[in-house]
Amino acid sequence: MASTTTSSLPAAKNPVLRRTITSTTVDSESSPSTADASPLGSPRASASSTSLSSMASADAQLTKEHKESYGKLIDTYGNEFEVPDFTIKDIRDAIPKHCFERSYVKSMSYVFRDMLCLAVTFTLFHNFNTPEVVPFKAARFALWGVYAFLQGLFGTGLWVLAHECGHGAFSPSQRFNNVVGWVLHSALFVPYFSWQLSHSKHHKATGNMERDMVFVPRTREQQASRIGKLVHEISELTEETPIYTLIHLLGQQLIGWPNYLLTNVTGHNYHERQREGRGKGKQNGWGGGVNHFNPSSPLYENRDAWLIVMSDIGLGIAATALFFLGQKFGWGNMAVWYGLPYLWVNHWLVAITFLQHTDPSLPHYTADEWNFVRGCAATIDREFGFIGRHLLHGIIETHVLHHYVSTIPFYNADEATEAIKPVMGRHYRSDTSEGPIGFIKAMWKSARWCQWVEPSEGATDKGKGVLFFRNRNGLGTKPAKMEPVSQ
Repeated sequence: MASTTTSSLPAAKNPVLRRTITSTTVDSESSPSTADASPLGSPRASASSTSLSSMASADAQLTKEHKESYGKLIDTYGNEFEVPDFTIKDIRDAIPKHCFERSYVKSMSYVFRDMLCLAVTFTLFHNFNTPEVVPFKAARFALWGVYAFLQGLFGTGLWVLAHECGHGAFSPSQRFNNVVGWVLHSALFVPYFSWQLSHSKHHKATGNMERDMVFVPRTREQQASRIGKLVHEISELTEETPIYTLIHLLGQQLIGWPNYLLTNVTGHNYHERQREGRGKGKQNGWGGGVNHFNPSSPLYENRDAWLIVMSDIGLGIAATALFFLGQKFGWGNMAVWYGLPYLWVNHWLVAITFLQHTDPSLPHYTADEWNFVRGCAATIDREFGFIGRHLLHGIIETHVLHHYVSTIPFYNADEATEAIKPVMGRHYRSDTSEGPIGFIKAMWKSARWCQWVEPSEGATDKGKGVLFFRNRNGLGTKPAKMEPVSQ
């Protein structure tokens, strides 16, 4: 399958993002209830009805109005940033109607395909990676490592299909979606309904510093407090050692997913605002009362309690099955057959989500400056080659589109992505350089470049609510210089 829009990132410390825009524009369904008006009051006219000279004039006027309201916004790469100037209706109208169509048969065929891949891989390794066939113990050990990696990919593929179920993109029937999603996610030790509900809130508040549920970055103040420094001292700190970054990344990839489910780490921590009072006295972290398994968790509403119980029942059934399998075949075998692939699935989930929402080019917004359109544009597409497009069902390559319209099935997402690029224009972001290798490199780069968020030094008025990543490692745009606050 051909690559989508690419964005070349030079190796210099302040690279300029370059994007290639491809276009097709046709009618589609009406906008959803979550649609927001254009941030600047009126969408940009399309090329079909506006001359190039008038478009240039309109662009200049928008830029002038933007600078008057926001000042000079600079992302971590050093590029000047403007908030999006289109509406959700513009996005949906650009997508061909057939992209919204969902097929029971097509979606289930991918479920059966991924399950067949799991079964065949297990059968081959179980029957042939034996002392009789592979006499060298080291070789058998290495082959079981290959097994775990492959099963992790196929398991992640099933996880993505259950994710489609959660969004209603799997089939026209939400009841059918929920049955399939509950079975698949429970088998992968994911609380289906619990995750579905919190993930829906993430989609409704992406990039919102007070409401987002996934990889909410620290503010400058929070970062300073975490390391025991004053806010003005952040820009003067010495570089973090690469080994510290490596340890942080390893911990994130190894236990990040279960830690998120158990403690809501990386989610917002404003639970006191939960309208039914469920969040009083609760906070993220161990023992804070915020998790995906407790029916009284502030992540949910009172009406959702039975769904959390259903999720827990699914996990209980999966745990029971694993217990009996362990008793029958041995816990060492189960650790290799299920445990190691499970860790790989966790790794891919965290890596994918982290890189969809963490990049030196992406903004975050305070509650006053956030809206749905801006939040969806604060995401980025990446590229993982054959693995990403076929085994992981394109979840890496078409995430921007997924945030705007989550009910489009993955097998139509490439076409829909191409359709919205002309509407998004300079606001569409992708980093596809070096393919799968670039994806892995981006994990290290984002960990080094993206440590906290703060307003641009030249921001004024509304611009102070548009936040960009900064770091203490001397990479990209430097943190703002601040004078000490007199006591």
